[in-house]
Amino acid sequence: MTPHIVFVDRDSLPVPVPSCAFPHRFTAYPSTSREQLLTHCADADIVISNKVAFDAATLAALPRLKLLAIAATGYNHIDVAACRERDIAVCNIRHYGDDTVAEHAFMLMMALMRNLPAYQRDVAAGVWQQAAQFCHFGAPIRDLQGATLGIVGSGGIGQAMATRARAFGMRVQFAERKGAGTVRDGYVSFDALLASSDVISLHCPLNDDTRNLIAQPELMAMKPGAVLINTARGGLVDEEALVAALKFGQLGGAGFDVLSVEPPRDGNPLLKARLPHLIVTPHVGWASGEAMARLAAQLVDNIEAWQRGERQNRLD
Repeated sequence: MTPHIVFVDRDSLPVPVPSCAFPHRFTAYPSTSREQLLTHCADADIVISNKVAFDAATLAALPRLKLLAIAATGYNHIDVAACRERDIAVCNIRHYGDDTVAEHAFMLMMALMRNLPAYQRDVAAGVWQQAAQFCHFGAPIRDLQGATLGIVGSGGIGQAMATRARAFGMRVQFAERKGAGTVRDGYVSFDALLASSDVISLHCPLNDDTRNLIAQPELMAMKPGAVLINTARGGLVDEEALVAALKFGQLGGAGFDVLSVEPPRDGNPLLKARLPHLIVTPHVGWASGEAMARLAAQLVDNIEAWQRGERQNRLD
């Protein structure tokens, strides 16, 4: 029987996707709501999903499903344990965006250390025209040279971020897992990283152990004036607590490319804050044309490997 491939959220990957080399039938839906999911996938052997969630109940209602090909690296929206129980293969995309996400995180860090948004706001408001000197002294400006970058997550993106930071003369340290009893060589304890880093950049997955990794106690433990960068997952940080820390001056800035709910149709504390030392971008750190082309190629390669009986980028 010719396998049927269904892409449930095709518009989430706005680049051409190569066709699989083996005989197949292909159906693409621009998007799929929870109510449409079972209908769209009823006769699918292979499902491609970027952000559409598949829980245990959904998987149980799809007895024909054999492969879930995730069109992303993160897989917190997939019940991998349930897939394993039902003998459904699961694969994801790896390292396609290490450099592009690191570049985005680095951009956010640079803009906040130099307080670029605050100076843009001042110039737009006419403050420079009224300055007594040739320049306008506003928000504090800090150099990357000599500053300490703390990275949570030592995978491909974290390592790419470290490479860029070292090139700018930053001291780089990686965090041990929060609450760990011992500290591995090459790492510092999570608490020590909070207290000593001028910038903290998150590059770890979202799971039960990392949800609200940074909440009010951690924000208060950070070095006063530190900058927090999150290009990983929104659920890693308590957003209400973050806004409070920014408003009360505990943090020097925050740059987020991710929110706890995406898209934020019902609003979000970070969107309401409108602070000059807070930058929010719409989850586009991964979305350079080059990176998306690599993702699409690897997505098809993963499916073809599964078809050949090979375990490539498997999570199950």
